Amino acid sequence: MIRKKSKFLTFVFSMLPGAGHMYMGFMKIGVSFMSVFFFLIFLSTWLDIGPLLFIAPLIWFYSFFDCTNRASLDDDKLLLLEDKYLFSIDKLVKLDKEVFEKRRLATGVLLLFFGIYLLSENIMNVIHRYIPYEIYEVIYYCTRQVPQLIIGIAIVVIGVKLIQGKKKEYEIDD
Repeated sequence: MIRKKSKFLTFVFSMLPGAGHMYMGFMKIGVSFMSVFFFLIFLSTWLDIGPLLFIAPLIWFYSFFDCTNRASLDDDKLLLLEDKYLFSIDKLVKLDKEVFEKRRLATGVLLLFFGIYLLSENIMNVIHRYIPYEIYEVIYYCTRQVPQLIIGIAIVVIGVKLIQGKKKEYEIDD
């Protein structure tokens, strides 16, 4: 049930992305904000991509101001707001099927690289005692760069696709 709550507590809870929404009764959007925020932190830490954390303040500010704006609405307008996930599960499942059907080779290569990366990390943990430190260091630093390289390539490819899509829209409008 979505209803008015204490403005002070809403403000306090909104300091953590999603918590203010959950306090107000918007569980789906609250869980969405919290999941995206913490997954971004996890991903940037795990892959050692610090610049990815520059997105975190955007998520935090959007969540904070969305929550405080919802809290400032009167009861009638607040009841009209729908509690929905930021990313629809149905759309993600459909997207997953399309990715696997249309981009089978690219998806396979990406999964292959990811699997090799995980295996190499575990293998290196076992064999590092038996190989010279200099060789271990070279292999270690090369394998640490692979995820960053893949993320960088993915960002460039997505950027090119977005630019091409916009260019096609302009050509259609002319």
